[in-house]
Amino acid sequence: MIHYKSEEEIDLVRESSLLVAKTHAEIASLIKPGISTLELDNIAEEFIRDNGGEPAFKGYNGFPCTLCASPNEVVVHGIPDNKPIFEGSILSIDCGVFMNGFYGDSAYTYEVGEVDEEIKKLLRVTKESLYKGIQSAVVGKRMGDIGSSIQKHAEENNFGVVREMIGHGIGRSLHESPEVPNYGKQGSGIKLKKGLVIAIEPMINMGLRGIMQQSDGWTITTLDKKPSAHFEHTIVVREGAAEILSSFEEIEKILNKNG
Repeated sequence: MIHYKSEEEIDLVRESSLLVAKTHAEIASLIKPGISTLELDNIAEEFIRDNGGEPAFKGYNGFPCTLCASPNEVVVHGIPDNKPIFEGSILSIDCGVFMNGFYGDSAYTYEVGEVDEEIKKLLRVTKESLYKGIQSAVVGKRMGDIGSSIQKHAEENNFGVVREMIGHGIGRSLHESPEVPNYGKQGSGIKLKKGLVIAIEPMINMGLRGIMQQSDGWTITTLDKKPSAHFEHTIVVREGAAEILSSFEEIEKILNKNG
């Protein structure tokens, strides 16, 4: 069953989502060659707890960490570890927070040092695909319009759209109805109504769309071992234009300053 949110509930999702944004900003300046994802994870957990939240992912179905940290060909659900990340890599960080009874969720793919132009294009197109999806998340449109917008932009740029991993409703639970695919047909699926809060999160592969799960039961990688990017916002469907409840603003201030 879909739970449409009141303005009071939306305010609480926004608070949780903005703590996610601040957590991303806290680690953004530290994502450099030589740091490990486990170091980033420890910093993120401490920051979330110091600011009155709880890590949403830690313990979720047994996941051991605060962040999903997914380098290069890892699409999603990478488990932080002690290995240093290398120059020329990319690193997708997915972070969730639980605070005041509600969840927030957002992901961003970071460049580690200098990366190839084709990888820069993958990140740019994936982020653009996210915003294309958000533009379709308005009252009166349908769920398929979101997925179709994402898929069309990614595939026009010759990238593969992961189909098995999708976005979701969010609120009092981390994953609520409805499912939010990153592909689809215009005019199909449920009609979008005011107060629907969803996480839209395209995962776009440089090569083919195929993925596989590794033996740890969590880590998802591309089948062809080519890089994958992941950007995610928590949003609320409204008349005319969706409202983005999470934010990349602080992240990008830091990245632009460091760049």
